[in-house]
Amino acid sequence: MNFRALLAIALLTMSSLAFSETRLPHIVILATGGTIAGSAASNTQTTGYKAGALGVQTLINAVPEMSKIAHVEGEQVANIGSENMTSDIILQLSKRVNALLARDDVDGVVITHGTDTLDETPYFLNLTVKSNKPVVFTAAMRPATAISADGPMNLLEAVTVAADPDARGRGVMVVLNDRIGAARFVTKTNATSLDTFRAPEEGYLGVVVGGKPQFETRVDKIHTLRSVFDVRQLKVLPKVVIIYGYQDDPEYMYDAAIAHHAEGIIYAGTGAGSVSVRSAAGIKKAQQAGIVVVRASRTGSGVVPPDDSQPGLVADSLNPAKARILLVTALTQTKDPQLIQQYFHTY
Repeated sequence: MNFRALLAIALLTMSSLAFSETRLPHIVILATGGTIAGSAASNTQTTGYKAGALGVQTLINAVPEMSKIAHVEGEQVANIGSENMTSDIILQLSKRVNALLARDDVDGVVITHGTDTLDETPYFLNLTVKSNKPVVFTAAMRPATAISADGPMNLLEAVTVAADPDARGRGVMVVLNDRIGAARFVTKTNATSLDTFRAPEEGYLGVVVGGKPQFETRVDKIHTLRSVFDVRQLKVLPKVVIIYGYQDDPEYMYDAAIAHHAEGIIYAGTGAGSVSVRSAAGIKKAQQAGIVVVRASRTGSGVVPPDDSQPGLVADSLNPAKARILLVTALTQTKDPQLIQQYFHTY
């Protein structure tokens, strides 16, 4: 081999090394709609707007600063308000995220989503994504057309977190309003305020300060790679409903669940998951029909402790919406009450 050939090879090798050291992370944005893609008739309108009016490329074009942080590309998975999110869509979303993260050239995924059910979808992916690469959800409380819309900054910060090497292995995250929340704990706490997503008992994983993520803690609950749940080959998810406990709550709600072939029921009980005599009778009938029943608390925080005097399993610290997601996922594996109860204490 002559000198010129050796020199050419050396230059190509040096060029390749330099490129690998300066390559920006590759982040894929999956859009599902929501207020972050919402549009209103005027720039002062923050209610009564159309959610999911804008496509993913419009969202990306609105934040050109992302190009300094990551190589970004977008895909449209859905374009709906998250009150219309379904089990079929979240199953499709989980499969797509798993497929993307299995690629060597993808470093992380950001998902835009409506805020109404933002405590549900991220938790489902927290249970079913088989990767330690970052998965970050973000959203907005004001439509994209509003004065001081929060969506663009939230999207920028979500991409920033997903591109950070220190974000790996932390489970699925939710980034809004400069805060980094864990999918296991974060929930919507106010109908309209910007600072609505909180973890009332557990706090945040970290914050974004001056455009840089600052992580403070990790989640010990089982998630992602350590999770036993794998939905990549599933075509449909089990049917689980929530029945709310209140004064005069009727037994016939359980008759409806049985008639519609529910496989699981989350009872959103008063206090620490207390069950009225009427609901106790309904739960007994549901259990006799082979339905798994789990007691959660409607209070919004706190642990539902085991109590042999009350029927059903307990949701630990999961609110009713998150408890439904875990029961849906657990029923893809088993109907064994003891094993399902173990899942609720460890996931």
